Amino acid sequence: MDGSGDLAFPALVAARLLLAFAPLPDALKYDQQLSSPLTSYSRLREGIYLFQHGIDPYSGGAFRHSPSLLSLFSTVLPLTPYTSPILWTAADAVAAWALVRIWRLRTGAKETSRDGQIAALYLLNPYIFLPSLALSTSSIESMLCLLAVMFACRGRASAALFALACLVQLSLPAVLLAAPIILLTVTRPVSRLALPQPYHAQWKRIIPLLAEFVGYTALLTFASTVVCGNWLWVEKTWGATLTLPDLTPNPGLWWYFFTEMFDHFRPFFLMVFSVHLLIYIAPLCIKFQHDFLYATFLLLGVQALFKPYPTLSDPGLFLSMFSIFPEIYPYLRHPIVTALIHLHASLLLPLFNSLWLRQGTGNANFFYASTLVFGMGNGAALMDAIWAGLRVAVGELKEGYEVAQE
Repeated sequence: MDGSGDLAFPALVAARLLLAFAPLPDALKYDQQLSSPLTSYSRLREGIYLFQHGIDPYSGGAFRHSPSLLSLFSTVLPLTPYTSPILWTAADAVAAWALVRIWRLRTGAKETSRDGQIAALYLLNPYIFLPSLALSTSSIESMLCLLAVMFACRGRASAALFALACLVQLSLPAVLLAAPIILLTVTRPVSRLALPQPYHAQWKRIIPLLAEFVGYTALLTFASTVVCGNWLWVEKTWGATLTLPDLTPNPGLWWYFFTEMFDHFRPFFLMVFSVHLLIYIAPLCIKFQHDFLYATFLLLGVQALFKPYPTLSDPGLFLSMFSIFPEIYPYLRHPIVTALIHLHASLLLPLFNSLWLRQGTGNANFFYASTLVFGMGNGAALMDAIWAGLRVAVGELKEGYEVAQE
């Protein structure tokens, strides 16, 4: 970073750490907007307690975290009221550092004047730091995601694929990112949106990388099974994203739909909702084959919008990554409208959540209406990003004619 950036980053991290130790309401840890059944800190602590006392935490229906977190936080990094805020702040700091590194690699510069701004846009994003204050493990997922992208941008394929495999252990929907990250490792992360060129697949390099990713995933899966002593964790963690057994309210679009769903229709719509996430991979990778970093960014937006158990961290990561694509800003179609929808949703979500679950003066329709507004905001941001990514490659001639993308 430049001189100001060198001071800004540690100052931001120090401020975040002080905020993490501030006497904040414990209700944050139980807020459905900040943590889900798969990322809840209280459920993680409960699982660790059962594991340390010789009880299989996956024998019940509450613990749905990865065995990787179970083994890590029950041995090497024990969770206490003092260590937890430090660990989660460190995770956010590493994520912000990785985002700055991605920006530098994209611009091809060692330092830029925007480094401090990019770090601040991540660390001060309410969608990022509120789940972190709630000690949601989604903060760790965001860190692993940005590390995987950063290593891919640097061409360090093994490190990128291992980080992605670790992320898949925590969150199965992250497998959506496998294709663009593998392709990103064999290309350059520099900005190519304005100069689109067809990508000629290098199968001799891609297939070994895919095999390496599968190998890392298989190795971590085996290690998780050894930790647990059985395969029950697969159903409770990965299976939860496919079968949606816990309908605890969250900012996503799934929970209310399946609350109202008749049981005999449930398997069909679970299949439709799950397969629906897969259909975006090929179109986005093909359309943005000249810039796989941008395709990765867009798939993060798809994941934030349609993930089964989302938290505010998921759209927060997507929105924070806007900062590394300044070339699209002039081409965003409705940025003010999108920002206002997000502002509106950020006010409605806690208000309607409180009216329903705390004061008892509302019902589930109140909160679900606010999640629909939130989904509209995320969808609008995603559509804006897709439109701008396509529009930046269109030049205007002096006579007023347009040159379409090749």
